[in-house]
Amino acid sequence: MDIWSPWWAALAGLLVGGVAGFSVFRARLCTFGALEDAMVGADWRRMKVFGLALGLAILGTQALAYAGILAPERTNYVPAALPWFGILFGGLLFGLGMALVGTCAFGSLVRLGSGDLRSLVVLMVFGAVAYATLRGIFAFVRVDVLERVIVRMPAGVQADLPSVLGWLGGHDVRAPLAVAAGLALVAVALRDRRLQRAPRLMTAGVLLGAGIVAGWLATLFLVDEFAHPTAPQSLTFVSPVARALFGVLFDQASLAEFGAGSVLGVVLGAMLAARRADEFRFEAFDDPREMKRHLLGAVLMGMGGILCGGCTIGQGLTAGSLMSLSWPLAMAGMATGARLGIALLMEGSLTDFLRGRMSAGFARRRRP
Repeated sequence: MDIWSPWWAALAGLLVGGVAGFSVFRARLCTFGALEDAMVGADWRRMKVFGLALGLAILGTQALAYAGILAPERTNYVPAALPWFGILFGGLLFGLGMALVGTCAFGSLVRLGSGDLRSLVVLMVFGAVAYATLRGIFAFVRVDVLERVIVRMPAGVQADLPSVLGWLGGHDVRAPLAVAAGLALVAVALRDRRLQRAPRLMTAGVLLGAGIVAGWLATLFLVDEFAHPTAPQSLTFVSPVARALFGVLFDQASLAEFGAGSVLGVVLGAMLAARRADEFRFEAFDDPREMKRHLLGAVLMGMGGILCGGCTIGQGLTAGSLMSLSWPLAMAGMATGARLGIALLMEGSLTDFLRGRMSAGFARRRRP
């Protein structure tokens, strides 16, 4: 195999995804589960683990940028014009779909590795809708409607926080900002005594953060930019799932990339962890109602994930490691959508949820 063959990047993705899938399954780490714990149970432990992963990813990624190894403007997360409405709306759709499915795209891959056949159906629908939104029948809505609502960056300014703050203040703040943000996020997790007694959770957070940095390095050094011109990328599970599905069905060459390799790697890593723990079990839908809920969630996640430019890992960690301006928009949309989805599942309808919130607000105002 040629040293510059794209299959080397796919192999790197397989390895990085495998480590991520293995560690996340063992730790029972899930982004939607973390949001649900925080929103419903006021338990922030798993959110702090994702904060640990983000902090390490920021430190490593910004070190690459500061050293001139990674050019943030070459990635897909730092555009010259920010389609803020599409990102926010897409995040809302993705979060709502995530609640209906019970996990995100990354979590669905982990579940599939443990034998959950519901996730196989979800991922097939999710990948098909994502591809239709990226290049197919729904692409015109994305390009001609939602992505026309943009904020153009000033000349020479990238759509990331270090560049914007440097432009406003007249000084390069990338290094101090990255160190401050990264260490703060890491410190929050390390100071939690309950997390100190949960080594699997902490290990999963560390490996996820390291996986983001490893993804940048793999796509920078294992891809010939002249023979195969592609933007540097790292872990994300929306368009890679769509491209992997397309590659399996139509074009084997489409599988020769980091993203497709990481998709397969997560499934295999989770499968290995499930087998080792004797927890591999085939599961199917309990009834038609559950199946309809999962299918609707898959559609919303597929469309929303493309609109907002990534999933909870792609935007939450990969874009976050670049301190991209898309990160807070996507995360706000996903958190809002997830909360609405939780309300829909718990209350039966959004109307009942809003009525309950209003009643609680009126009751608090009447208290002396």
